[in-house]
Amino acid sequence: MKKRQDSFLREVTNHIKSKEAKKFIATELEFHLEKSKNTWKEKGLNEIDAEDKAVEQMGSPIKIGQELNKLHRPRIDWLMVILLVTTMGLGFLPIVSLGNAGFMDVDHFLKNKVIFVIIGAAVAFGVMMIDYRKLEKQGWLFYTIGVVILLMIKFFSNNLINGASYIRIGFITIESFMAVPFFFLSWTSFFNNSRLKVWNLGILFLFSFYLFLTFSSISTTFIYTLMVFVMLWWSKVGKKNALMITILPICLSMIGGLYIWSSIKGYQKERILGYLNPGDYANGAGYTYLHLKELISTAGWFGTSEKKEFIESAHTDLVFVSLTYYHGYLFATILVFILSLFTARMIVISHKINNHYGKLLLVGGIALYVSQFIYNVGMTLGLFPITSISLPFISYGLMPTLFNAFLMGIVLSVYRRKDLTSNNFG
Repeated sequence: MKKRQDSFLREVTNHIKSKEAKKFIATELEFHLEKSKNTWKEKGLNEIDAEDKAVEQMGSPIKIGQELNKLHRPRIDWLMVILLVTTMGLGFLPIVSLGNAGFMDVDHFLKNKVIFVIIGAAVAFGVMMIDYRKLEKQGWLFYTIGVVILLMIKFFSNNLINGASYIRIGFITIESFMAVPFFFLSWTSFFNNSRLKVWNLGILFLFSFYLFLTFSSISTTFIYTLMVFVMLWWSKVGKKNALMITILPICLSMIGGLYIWSSIKGYQKERILGYLNPGDYANGAGYTYLHLKELISTAGWFGTSEKKEFIESAHTDLVFVSLTYYHGYLFATILVFILSLFTARMIVISHKINNHYGKLLLVGGIALYVSQFIYNVGMTLGLFPITSISLPFISYGLMPTLFNAFLMGIVLSVYRRKDLTSNNFG
């Protein structure tokens, strides 16, 4: 039984080069053959004759295989690859600029930057080659890994930087930001699972949020929370429930903010007031904001020609300030445009994806990328409080590079398999 059908499927798939596409196409064709065969059986044909008729209706297996091979071959989003190469290349500029100004040991930082870029490129390529659909059922595993990372930092932290806990083992630094990619993958699975109730999701979020909030940096907690709530609106929870879930924490945050304000220490209040009204705290918490404003105002369209001033964190968190200061408004505008193309490209790809899990991955990736990009640029312009948030692909550091390379690898993985959906068959 099914000898001719199996032979037909083998001949078709022999012309399919992609291993992922072979199984997908065989399953789809088998579905259509069975459907056609049942139709013929209803018309009075026996099993063998109905199968023969169904196979004949499909046409030439060679021609079908060749056409489907063209349609379902893995795709590489070359525009995204070009953007990755361009921005990773631009990431060397802050180090060179600071070196020319006499503020940095260029050789040391350039060597490290080369290593970071190579590892980042390998991560992006490696993630692209992974079939993202296989990650969908691993949500609980990824959530567990994220929790384990945070608990390790909580109980075994041996370092504290800017109020955030770290584990330093030799040259390796384990920080809470490393847990975000795992939570990103876990929430994509959870939000795509209609069997999980709202209260289940609430408990999962509150537990992870508590872990982030108690010993993590505020910036990491902010990015994580924003990602979850953005993905919530594209989840299977429903818009009505999403609205209720969103409004409740906003109200609680406002109430909590008033309580926290009344209980925080004097120097912490000064930091907040220094951001809100830097002129009144020019010799304290407001100095950095005033200094950044002055640096940007003196940059001009092509950078300052005067003696260069030292800028704290000029190659990491405040890299956008240093690049604007050294190279001017025109370069800063071009840089913002290039970084914005990542967002635009991810939005375009999301509209081409029929797989809901893949679409959720893109939505979460957009939220994580855009939150870093907008906040970093915004805080250098005085729109947001200064905190430890990197400018994607431009700021120096291994973890930021790997994190954003991972996000773009996910995008490339989804794009690579965008044609492997059942909607491509009639």
